[in-house]
Amino acid sequence: MSALLSQMQSFSAAEEFFAFLGVAYDPQVVHVNRLHILKRFQQYLVRDPVSQTLPENEQRNAYQRLLHAAYDDFVRSNAATEKVFKVFQEADGSKTFNLNSLKQTLPSQRA
Repeated sequence: MSALLSQMQSFSAAEEFFAFLGVAYDPQVVHVNRLHILKRFQQYLVRDPVSQTLPENEQRNAYQRLLHAAYDDFVRSNAATEKVFKVFQEADGSKTFNLNSLKQTLPSQRA
């Protein structure tokens, strides 16, 4: 594992990725879409893995490009349109439930 990847695995906030990789961002866009951006970044990394055999500066450039692409998706669009998470992928975010099945989940309805 490269030193860059090792460092990024320790991050817990989206802003850490942006700062570490030197990608400019609007804090409001990140505040509203942080999980979506990170999930999309992960999807892009799966689709287009960064070779750990590249020199560090080329790895950094690749990570920067993918993070910027993920961020840009949410500058131009929104979470409901991009459908990164399952809740947005299923029936445009709406799901129907049988009322009886919901009632059975209530503690007062259990035997």
